[in-house]
Amino acid sequence: MMSWRRRPGPGLARLWGLCCLVLGCWRGALGCPASCRCSSWRIWCAEPVPGIASFPVPQGSADGDNVTEIFIANQEKLESINDNEVGFYVGLKNLTVVDSGLRFVSRQAFAKNINLQYINLSRNKLSSLSKKSFHHLGLSDLILVDNPFKCSCEIMWIKKFQETKFYTETQDLYCIDDNDKRTSLMDMKIPNCDLPSANLSNYNITVVEGRSITLYCDTTGGPPPNVSWVLTNLVSNHESDTSKNPASLTIKNVSSMDSGLWISCVAENIVGEDQASAELTVFFAPNITFIESPTPDHHWCIPFTVKGNPKPTLQWFYEGAILNESEYICTKIHVINQSEYHGCLQLDNPTHLNNGAYTLLAKNEYGEDEKRVDAHFMSVPGDGSGPIVDPDVYEYETTPNDLGDTTNNSNQITSTDVSNKDNEDSITVYVVVGIAALVCTGLVIMLIILKFGRHSKFGMKVHDEVKGVGLVDQIWLSLQDCDNEGPSSVISNDDDSASPLHHISNGSNTPSSSEGGPDAVIIGMTKIPVIENPQYFGITNNQLKTDTCGN
Repeated sequence: MMSWRRRPGPGLARLWGLCCLVLGCWRGALGCPASCRCSSWRIWCAEPVPGIASFPVPQGSADGDNVTEIFIANQEKLESINDNEVGFYVGLKNLTVVDSGLRFVSRQAFAKNINLQYINLSRNKLSSLSKKSFHHLGLSDLILVDNPFKCSCEIMWIKKFQETKFYTETQDLYCIDDNDKRTSLMDMKIPNCDLPSANLSNYNITVVEGRSITLYCDTTGGPPPNVSWVLTNLVSNHESDTSKNPASLTIKNVSSMDSGLWISCVAENIVGEDQASAELTVFFAPNITFIESPTPDHHWCIPFTVKGNPKPTLQWFYEGAILNESEYICTKIHVINQSEYHGCLQLDNPTHLNNGAYTLLAKNEYGEDEKRVDAHFMSVPGDGSGPIVDPDVYEYETTPNDLGDTTNNSNQITSTDVSNKDNEDSITVYVVVGIAALVCTGLVIMLIILKFGRHSKFGMKVHDEVKGVGLVDQIWLSLQDCDNEGPSSVISNDDDSASPLHHISNGSNTPSSSEGGPDAVIIGMTKIPVIENPQYFGITNNQLKTDTCGN
């Protein structure tokens, strides 16, 4: 029997080809060398063949900003890390180059890699390494074991770096002296090879605005260090001399804008560097740089900005007189920035009595400055102009006493008076609305009574044809007729359907219901004989029985 075996079809081959194409395009997009594996966050180069001869950098449109780790090993052809090669990976945190042929690292190799925290350059061929490559980095680990360093002052910084770090395991660092003898780096002693130091002649730099000052920096170290001044954002004119020791710095016509700046002297040699810094303090007269008309917020505020050093004292004037501050009118400082003060004159619930000119006077021992602003809080009551102030926004009453003797107490009007008047108006509105509601309710009740109140309280129902005739009128007329004709009368049964009294109910179950005859009306407990009045219903006398009021 012939056996059957399934062979890979064209579909599987196409799938493998597509995968290889995608992988090839992905590697190419990242500019990944053949000996490396690359991802969006990591580059791994550990294959010795074919190997890499230079540090891998992104190619084309590839972006290395997201790469945080680079691992390179077994690359004998890789001998240097040059300027700007690692700089493509600005997010790089961990760099490892081990078991390779690395001999040289540029002083600017890591200038852009400020996020670097871990560097491992073990088991390479480094004979020297400059501190300038690493001095700006906040490294937690720098591993340099098994490199053939040459004993020199240039690697003394590595010894100092090791002494300042606390490792769980001491690195086995060594160097080769002039006799090709291995010496532990911790035991290395090089004459005239010391860390530099820098000292300023004055750490309390104070000067009055407009004057000049000279600062000196004395340095030591071997080899003799280079000196530089760091003057970030200094506005004043200045000149320096670093060719001599001590180095000097002269600042001329000092500006108040430089108050609070830091001045640094930096001394650096191949072993390391040192820095000395001091703050520049400039004394100057007050300057009111900003003042504005009052604005309403939680309180009314006249905003201002004052510069001055030492801190100036502030005094407000209202219409030329000293403004006596209180809990209702007071000065508030909200922000202090060096010698600049931002605040406002706060007024709680001011009235038209507080309108007028306000003057701010700022003063210290070096001078003074003043600025004026006109304030209009509300109009005089009754003139219909000026800003509208909601009295419910403020909780306090501002009286003219807060303004010294500049107002007349006899004309004092406070926000409390305005609030009371508004409350009285509100009560009046409520009373009027209540009265209107009661009147409307009464009218509705009267309409209901007129519409449904046609039922007599005597138990009788009047026919719809009887309009405008009252029951009392009928009874009164009947009694008058009885007085004239007799004690009792009855209604004729010949045409009783036409009489409105035909519908009077006689069906009472009272004990006296059988007395008085069938043609009587019961009112209360009394039975009264009733006849129809011809004058109301147009009934002629011949329609009545002749014996209507007989005894």
